[in-house]
Amino acid sequence: MIELEDVRRAAAALKGHVVETPCAPSQTLSEITGARVVLKFENLQFTASFKERGALARLHCLSPAQRQRGVIAMSAGNHAQAVAYHAQRLNIPAVIVMPRFTPHVKVERTRHFGAEVILHGENFDEASQCARQLAAERELLLVHPYDDEEVMAGQGTLALEMLAAHPELEVLVVPVGGGGLISGVATAAKGLKPGIEVVGVQTSRFPAMLQMLQGRPVECGQYSLAEGIAVKHPGQLTLEVARARVDEILVVDEEDIERAVLLLLEVEKTVVEGAGAAGLAAVVRYPERFRGKDVGLVLSGGNIDLLPLSSIIQRGLVRSARLVRLRAEVRDVPGALAQLTNLLAGADANIVEVNHRRAFTSLPLQSAEVEFVLQTRGQDHLEHIVETLGQAGHRVWLPDPDHQQENPA
Repeated sequence: MIELEDVRRAAAALKGHVVETPCAPSQTLSEITGARVVLKFENLQFTASFKERGALARLHCLSPAQRQRGVIAMSAGNHAQAVAYHAQRLNIPAVIVMPRFTPHVKVERTRHFGAEVILHGENFDEASQCARQLAAERELLLVHPYDDEEVMAGQGTLALEMLAAHPELEVLVVPVGGGGLISGVATAAKGLKPGIEVVGVQTSRFPAMLQMLQGRPVECGQYSLAEGIAVKHPGQLTLEVARARVDEILVVDEEDIERAVLLLLEVEKTVVEGAGAAGLAAVVRYPERFRGKDVGLVLSGGNIDLLPLSSIIQRGLVRSARLVRLRAEVRDVPGALAQLTNLLAGADANIVEVNHRRAFTSLPLQSAEVEFVLQTRGQDHLEHIVETLGQAGHRVWLPDPDHQQENPA
């Protein structure tokens, strides 16, 4: 297995070539979670993820002949950008195989760095098969995204930075996909501070590392918001390090990831992808596990498409009752809709959408149904709006934001 000295050698090789990203405490997140939270902003790397560390560590070890022939990598995006960027810097030809449904921003950024991009397969495993075949055909060196000792050592360099900045840390919480990051982090952290805990986080749809450590058959889903850790086959090298040095792996749901992405955006004003929010998702979901401890969270990446980010924001506003769908009954007579909108204006509700229905409703013939989408200040404000409409004689229905069932207010 790799050791602390391997990580230190990688750190020396990377010095000045990757960003030593900020590692800062978050007062607000600490208040929310009950832990003393410190964030490692790996989303601020040039290619917006920690993957630069491992990719560059591996490229530095190539022989002159290997550099001339070039390299190939398979990736859902972050490793692809990292290899492409640093290969371009070092004048090494690079081919990147990515699953067909990789987020657009990651594909275009990889092409921007001069790599030949091949879109193949539905997932990482199918892209991996293609990459291995091309590596053999073209005599290219395969830069594996995680199951490689140099890559693991490179990823572990961020733990050296975290503990140098905050030696008081008691727990490091790390996203887990193939295991390269947590292997390097656990090696570095426990080498420096044997009593520190290293906790991994996986999604309930892709808990492959946890299942393998428990000796269970691997059963995974088809997709996840945290596509960066949506890996069905962790590495053999990383598995052995995790078995020896990782204290625990926690599982979070897709909704936990969504809420953590939004929380980081609102509180820290920082954009992270799904995998990058996994650590915070675990600390929020399992507060008793971390309460009162000095906890370091790795924000592993920030490459997220605007469309899913927009959906996360909208869904978060719905969950917090700041964006509300509300139905109300009115008399089907002239001026009734105007009176209803005036009531909403008087209650300081901002109307985003309105839909007035006569035919598609089960209300009595002389009644109409009006559906509004409203901006509010939250749950208390919504209750005030409903009370205002009720006092004016209007029946009101609100959907359950989690189950979308209509409930009379």
